[in-house]
Amino acid sequence: MSTKQCEEWWKRSVVYQIYPRSFLDSDGDGIGDLQGIVSKLDYLHKLGIDVIWLSPIYDSPNDDNGYDIRDYHEIMQEFGTMDDFEYLLEEAHTRGMKIIMDLVVNHTSDEHKWFLESKKSKDQHYRDYYIWRSGENDKEPNNWGSVFGGPAWEYDEQTDEYYLHIFSRKQPDLNWENKNVRDEIYRMMAFWLNKGVDGFRMDVINFISKVPNLPDGIVREGMIYGDGSLYFMNGPRIHEFLKEMNSEVLSKYDTLTVGEMPGASTDDAILYTDPSNNELNMVFTFEHMELDSRSDKWDYQPLHLVDLKKNFEKWQTKLHNIGWNSLYWNNHDQPRIVSRFGNDEAFRIESAKMLATCLHMLQGTPYIYQGEEIGMTNVKFPSIEQYKDLETLNMFKEKQSQGVPVNQIMNSIYVKGRDNARTPMQWDDSKHGGFTEGEPWIEANPRYKEINVEAALFDDHSIFYHYQHLIALRKKYDVITGGNFTLLYEEDPNLFAYRRKSDTEELIVLCNFSEKDLSLRDPLLIEDLKQYRVIVQNYQEVVLAETLTLRPFEGLVFFR
Repeated sequence: MSTKQCEEWWKRSVVYQIYPRSFLDSDGDGIGDLQGIVSKLDYLHKLGIDVIWLSPIYDSPNDDNGYDIRDYHEIMQEFGTMDDFEYLLEEAHTRGMKIIMDLVVNHTSDEHKWFLESKKSKDQHYRDYYIWRSGENDKEPNNWGSVFGGPAWEYDEQTDEYYLHIFSRKQPDLNWENKNVRDEIYRMMAFWLNKGVDGFRMDVINFISKVPNLPDGIVREGMIYGDGSLYFMNGPRIHEFLKEMNSEVLSKYDTLTVGEMPGASTDDAILYTDPSNNELNMVFTFEHMELDSRSDKWDYQPLHLVDLKKNFEKWQTKLHNIGWNSLYWNNHDQPRIVSRFGNDEAFRIESAKMLATCLHMLQGTPYIYQGEEIGMTNVKFPSIEQYKDLETLNMFKEKQSQGVPVNQIMNSIYVKGRDNARTPMQWDDSKHGGFTEGEPWIEANPRYKEINVEAALFDDHSIFYHYQHLIALRKKYDVITGGNFTLLYEEDPNLFAYRRKSDTEELIVLCNFSEKDLSLRDPLLIEDLKQYRVIVQNYQEVVLAETLTLRPFEGLVFFR
């Protein structure tokens, strides 16, 4: 296969993320599993997706739902066996779908054999597989805070030193400065690729290189710990490590690679994704997902659409013809987009379709998160005891200890908590949404009675079929994959409009992000649009007269 062919398959692909624990339970234990995924491959094939991204399925004690890996070469017992995985891979490939794995190599579980050996003594061979430091005056080696709350260091009494954990204390950070660590990881990656896996989504991959002396971070207003991100994001050897990974492993296979990279700018992304640099195919940016937050993710503010438009414009134009964009609204770490930027009550169907249209007509590889294609919404569990997410629970304790009222904390969770994305997939209107015959590991969203796959497949005008149509268009029109991007009406606070243009094709996309009618009074554009035909709409009829009135959350795509 030529380099050009290798590039093209992932550029025209649409990826569907599965969070296995919440997708479908086949054996009644309340936990989704690999056989459950196999049973729904025909559903995914009907949707039209090309690639399945599996959140971690490796052996894990589940402190952070699988992102704390105990054994990279084994399947989590709750999910099934290696035979189950190989069967899933074979069945997906038979249907023309590829599978990418979650690669979690910034850290392991503290129950991983490397760490268990590392703890035994300072002279242990595995000691340097992790980041150990001495404290000073009974204090941690530096002032960094963990992403999940509390300090980023955990004291080990046996060796009188601290180990670094950017995330949970049960997720010690690996020391990528150690060549033995890197070689172990490259061998592990080859193990899965040799099984037939088609690539990797790389968890916080831009955290693997740290500034060696680990300086104190700035303590921002209202915070207890220092912000170490300047010293562990996009670190001094990150490009060296990724080039080495590509040379040692990825270049030998035809893969899709996407790096989760908090704090990565467009300039960073160009370096990471420029094919001539031999690093990754694309990265996940977080910038557009931080526009409705102030000091931290829990400090909510309403989205200002102009900011979102300018952010998309920056990523679309700066990476064009150099690198490549990933496109997403949802994933396992983000609240449901229809509740976040849409209206999940009166205009749930309209706003879900509009948001899909707005994203899928951009240049890049779209990612759909399970349930997004049927318009699943956020959930409001009344009690903190109903939540399972470690980040959410730690935040609740920390804010409560600071005297923040419980109702205020819960409101933040309702808007931004990760469990919004992790409630069980809603297959039908039977108990627990058809997810399990047992008791689910986390409660189903009560709205499964009205929002479920069975109902969506029965309705020709459902959100599901809208996604199916958008996916098909990406295969049909080259302009979606290759055209340039021009933002229109950039200062309009309610209208997201843009033009995509190639040598032979042109699109104009109009999306109303408001709950009110929006009249477009632009005679030149209206006249121009008469030369186009509508190829995407989320209302039954489109009326183009002297003015064009976009109804609440209406999304239209014109093509010529």
